[in-house]
Amino acid sequence: MSDAIIFEKNHPGSLTLPVMSLREVVMFPKSIVPLFVGRDSSIKAIERALDTYDKRIFLVAQKDPSQERPDVDGLYDVGTVSKVLQMLRLPDGTIKVLFEGLYRASWDQAYGLVVQDEIQMVRVTALPDVDGNPVEGEALVRAAHESVEEYAQVNRKLAKETVLAITSVNQPGRLADSIAPHLKATYDRKQGVLELRDPVRRLERVYELIQEEVEVFSLEKKIKGRVKKQMEENQKDYYLGEQLKAIHKEMGRDFDPKADVDDLESQLKTKDMPEDARSKAMAEMKKLRQTPPSSAEYAVLRNYVDWILALPWNVLRDVDIDIKQAQKTLDDDHYGLEKPKERILEYLAVQALVKKLRGPILCLVGPPGVGKTSLAKSIARATGREFVRLSLGGVRDEAEIRGHRRTYVGALPGKIIQSLKRVSSNNPVFCLDEVDKMSMDFRGDPSAALLEVLDPEQNSAFNDHYLDMDYDLSQVFFITTANSLQTIPLPLQDRMEIINIPGYLETEKERIATDFLLPKQMEQHGLKPENLSLSKGAVLEIIRRYTREAGVRNMERELASICRKVARALVEDGDMDKTVTVSKSMIGTYLGIPKVRHDQREEEAQVGVATGLAWTQVGGELLFVEVALMPGGGKIEITGKLGDVMQESAKAAISYIRSRSEFFGLRRDFYKEVDIHIHVPEGATPKDGPSAGITLATCLASALLDIPVRNDVAMTGEITLRGRVLPIGGVREKLLAAHRGLITRVLLPKENERDLKEVPKAVLKDLEIVLVESMDEVLCEALKGATRESLFCSASDIIPLSKALHKGHEVASRQ
Repeated sequence: MSDAIIFEKNHPGSLTLPVMSLREVVMFPKSIVPLFVGRDSSIKAIERALDTYDKRIFLVAQKDPSQERPDVDGLYDVGTVSKVLQMLRLPDGTIKVLFEGLYRASWDQAYGLVVQDEIQMVRVTALPDVDGNPVEGEALVRAAHESVEEYAQVNRKLAKETVLAITSVNQPGRLADSIAPHLKATYDRKQGVLELRDPVRRLERVYELIQEEVEVFSLEKKIKGRVKKQMEENQKDYYLGEQLKAIHKEMGRDFDPKADVDDLESQLKTKDMPEDARSKAMAEMKKLRQTPPSSAEYAVLRNYVDWILALPWNVLRDVDIDIKQAQKTLDDDHYGLEKPKERILEYLAVQALVKKLRGPILCLVGPPGVGKTSLAKSIARATGREFVRLSLGGVRDEAEIRGHRRTYVGALPGKIIQSLKRVSSNNPVFCLDEVDKMSMDFRGDPSAALLEVLDPEQNSAFNDHYLDMDYDLSQVFFITTANSLQTIPLPLQDRMEIINIPGYLETEKERIATDFLLPKQMEQHGLKPENLSLSKGAVLEIIRRYTREAGVRNMERELASICRKVARALVEDGDMDKTVTVSKSMIGTYLGIPKVRHDQREEEAQVGVATGLAWTQVGGELLFVEVALMPGGGKIEITGKLGDVMQESAKAAISYIRSRSEFFGLRRDFYKEVDIHIHVPEGATPKDGPSAGITLATCLASALLDIPVRNDVAMTGEITLRGRVLPIGGVREKLLAAHRGLITRVLLPKENERDLKEVPKAVLKDLEIVLVESMDEVLCEALKGATRESLFCSASDIIPLSKALHKGHEVASRQ
């Protein structure tokens, strides 16, 4: 029997054995491990063990795996005495060896590494296990068995047979040595397990390593799953992208996302735009490069960059500043409208001097059909600018002005930015039509959003929600149109220059129809200038009896109707050179019965009937007021669909008459004996306003004094309880209505004298304008045959009303 076998049985001392160093491998007792050996020194050590030492060899891990032949300091202190079970030589010169670990041992470093025939020999000493805590060991054995089973579930490479073999071991030390070789821990940590002689502590350390391995495996599994899923998505995107390329290529539309992004970036670098906008767009381009083309976010980013590129940031169209040519253009397009034309020419003159002027904000206010929108088009043509029109009628969403934020699906900039993109110019004439027709709801107030747009001090940094950056609107010439100022918020009115456009006079309508509308309609209906001749009387008949409007839209429709009938007659007769002459008497043949009735003055003066003047959106009208007195008990009836203000004017007129009853020679209590009924004809038409005050008072005085009102006199003015006559509006339209109704004398408040400058001279020439300040003057002028001496009591007969009330005096009634 050899020395090695004696040592293994009795362990009386140390034993010299060949040594083989292991690279990143730790050999444990009771384990069988196959190793590939290639170093000559290791092969010779194995052969020596087979020949001389009964197949025993000392296997110990080297500290530095890169060393080819480690020295004393390069080996760990503890290794494993092992047995060579099998050796197989391979064709490449290496050998495959199957080792069985026998027991752990330490080698004598003082003895060192002894080289015999190129084989390193060491003197080893067995390291038997020390006694540990048996109760703790039993608990660790159970925990280790569970951990091994859990480990086997995450590490599929651990065979079921191996797991059964390990879980059948119940000794702590042997169990630890059985588990350790199957762990994926680093060799230095396994070496630490090998050096522990207490089996309980060794198993505890192995248990810790198992738990770490389980946690690592679980985390690794999650990472692999996540990576696999990401790879699948990337592969899917790549596959779909390639398919899309192939489809586009087959259809002749090659699409390369990278080239597309490069093209966008080059456009951004050369685009004339502010630097802050360029830097923001370049930041979005960086995101675009990192986003797959098939992603929904790609389309959002791409649309945003496209909008930035499409906007005319610094593109300004040259403005033609020729005052005479601009005036000619405005006059050719519109007859009248002197104030708006004058304001435009002033703007052009100032711009010619200062070269750069912030765009004005004009608000054209007037009734429908007077040419507000068409005037804005003419302004664009006169100044050489592009024209943009945006209708605000019915707009309730603030986003229509400011745009949507990009977080919403289908977000777009507001209509302001969209319109500027459409005209590719940053200084157009921008018409905001029907600005008084906006409303508000839960989505915001668009009129409040316009405050920034229409403020010359703020619109140089207009912030659209979609762009999320400042945009300069200061070069835009904004023009707003409205039918009424009542529904426009005061802050918005404050930002605009209000220009009132009144309705057209009859003379103006006749000129517009002859010079503008009729040639236009004839051209649209295929008629030559010689095919139709319309007399002046026919045009006036259309204006007076077939239209009631401030503008000319309905008149244009009537002219179109005549042109259609003439065109039909030419086609039926087959004579395209025929001339059709339409006179005033023939208008009924073409247009049917008259549609509009304009009141004329009364044929003769009557008691209790007075003629007033009213303003409507379609022009001025005669307003007849009637008063009837009936025996009764002081009841007052007011009819004719009168508004609150007009009813109050009637009450004020009655109070004035009662307060002046003694001056008129009426008994103080006359009102107790009669019922008064005030009526304004055309009861289906709503009427309101204070300007009928003096008409109501005159009508009452006429009925009470039994004096007729002159039929050639019309009047307008507000009355106070003291009999003062206050100014009113719409003088131009009211005087036109008086002229049309064959009125020869008009009573106006003294303070309205300044408004006569706006009335055409042709109208003033046929009217006698009487300016009045008090109701006494009105009655003297309006009542037929009345004078101050005949109308009022003499001073000696007047008893103050206060004295009559307190002293019981009565005023004699007029005989």
